[in-house]
Amino acid sequence: MPVWEFEPGHTSAEFAVRHMMVTIVRGQFKNLKGRFNFDPRDSAGCFVEATIDAASFTTEEPERDAHLRSADFLDVARHPTITFKSTGVEATGTNHCKVTGDLTIRGVTRPITLDVEYFGPVDTPFNNTRTGFLARTRINREDFGASWNSPMPGGGWVVGKEVEITIDVEAIRVD
Repeated sequence: MPVWEFEPGHTSAEFAVRHMMVTIVRGQFKNLKGRFNFDPRDSAGCFVEATIDAASFTTEEPERDAHLRSADFLDVARHPTITFKSTGVEATGTNHCKVTGDLTIRGVTRPITLDVEYFGPVDTPFNNTRTGFLARTRINREDFGASWNSPMPGGGWVVGKEVEITIDVEAIRVD
């Protein structure tokens, strides 16, 4: 089965969470490393593992980023990485699959399912073969111990519990 590695310059993970009940704050991790084997004709044999430098994100607001790196949220001093290891892959249609696995944030591991669309593979003008993936999921941040919040005077919370995660991966075949 072909083996692939994330191409870091074209791979990112984005998160989005409701702020003060009226808007959405978005952030992006760029320092992702990962490796997987993938063959769309043999989804049962597929596997992926990924590591993210937990401090490597930006929301474009330095004070907010510092708070998100603190023990209130990601606690990057004690938990410098976020990891994912798949436990199963199921084809769900042409160029679509569900990837289940264990996500670890702040040292807490929970099962999640990624809805994945894949593109390629393609031969490039750089003498290699690449493929791409777009994965989406939603998690409850409190399930991972990121439970800081403050109530709003009229009801609701400063920070939403649900976090939408979108991952774009461009990978290079290495086998």
